[in-house]
Amino acid sequence: MAKAKSLASTITAHSSNPFEEMIRRFDVAAKILNLEADIYDVMKYPAKNIEVNLPIMMDNGLIKVFNGYRVIHSTALGPSKGGIRYSMDVNEDEVKALAAWMTWKCAIADIPYGGAKGGIKCDPSKMSVGEIERLTRAYTKAMSDIFGVDKDIPAPDMNTGPREMAWIVDEFSNLKGGFTPGIVTGKPLHLGGSLGRVEATGRGVNTSAICAMNKMKLNPKKSTLAVQGFGNVGSISARFLVEQGLKLVAISDYTGAYYNPKGIDLAKALTYRNSNKGNLEGFKGGSKLTNDDLLCLKVDVLAPCALENQITKDNAANVQAKLIVEGANGPTTSAADDILNKKGVIVVPDILANGGGVTVSYFEWVQNRTGYYYSEEEINKRANNWMTKAFENVWSVAQKHKTSLRIAAYVYAMNKVATAIKSRGSY
Repeated sequence: MAKAKSLASTITAHSSNPFEEMIRRFDVAAKILNLEADIYDVMKYPAKNIEVNLPIMMDNGLIKVFNGYRVIHSTALGPSKGGIRYSMDVNEDEVKALAAWMTWKCAIADIPYGGAKGGIKCDPSKMSVGEIERLTRAYTKAMSDIFGVDKDIPAPDMNTGPREMAWIVDEFSNLKGGFTPGIVTGKPLHLGGSLGRVEATGRGVNTSAICAMNKMKLNPKKSTLAVQGFGNVGSISARFLVEQGLKLVAISDYTGAYYNPKGIDLAKALTYRNSNKGNLEGFKGGSKLTNDDLLCLKVDVLAPCALENQITKDNAANVQAKLIVEGANGPTTSAADDILNKKGVIVVPDILANGGGVTVSYFEWVQNRTGYYYSEEEINKRANNWMTKAFENVWSVAQKHKTSLRIAAYVYAMNKVATAIKSRGSY
């Protein structure tokens, strides 16, 4: 059977287009797997790509049309799963890449889901609560034939949360004529949400970091930590890693980075952020640096938990961390990967490191379907076991093929999806 032809060979060498970045890693893994050309094409292209235009009545009485997207990348392993983001940066290529990453993330976590992603191009910071609600309900109605407990299950993402998920549950339930809490995850607890969901991604970053440090023989109690991004994922990751004994020496958000070689008082930083409109501007617990400076600090562990494309070919050579654990999606470009690999920096990739969120989302979905709800202790124990197993699986593949953890994660996930596709057959 013919082997896959590399798509990346047709892509500009240093593009930061998220879908193209995904394809570069995909192509390397496909070559290792000797992936057949037909299976390669099935896995490369999204199964469905939906775009909708949503006319919304604004508070001023005028109608504004918003672009909405939902990409179903794969349902080979089960119903598709993926968040919905509200941002002016939402575009088709971004959503396609994020949907594919969800496919790999679910496969790595051994969760019976495929991958999807959704988004609406909007700026919620400039919209009223009523406008956001009408937009969310319109999007739900437009996607009502796409969403389904056994078809496609959304979740929160950038600028969405339990509030928006509650609106989706209500709108979808009204449309279908029955209460359907399992249609989304990340809901409020009183509507069938799961205990442990808020901290799940940060816990997973912590588990991945400690697993990697054990392999590298890095003692947490003698190691330093820098965290880029101080939102939910970054601050919670920092908290758990500090509890493991790491010394937090740098944190950052969009206002800048703050460095203290003697250690940053995490409790004070959290209190300051929460009382300062949710940002670190003016924080006195460390000297101010740029976010790029933080990425290049001499620390043992670096956790980029902010935006995509933060570690690039332009700064990767200056990264001094021994271990990078990606809490954010796509923080390292493929060109930077090559540089980091040559430097011997271990990178726990996003599709492994931040899989704690979708793991607990899966538990939420299971609880909704069965009507039996776990304790928070049980959720955390299950998630830790899931993440540890996922890390060990990827580490074993990396050792077998003598490749990076990122490529190993792709190899593990793609092999699992390819096997499912072959088993299910086709027309």
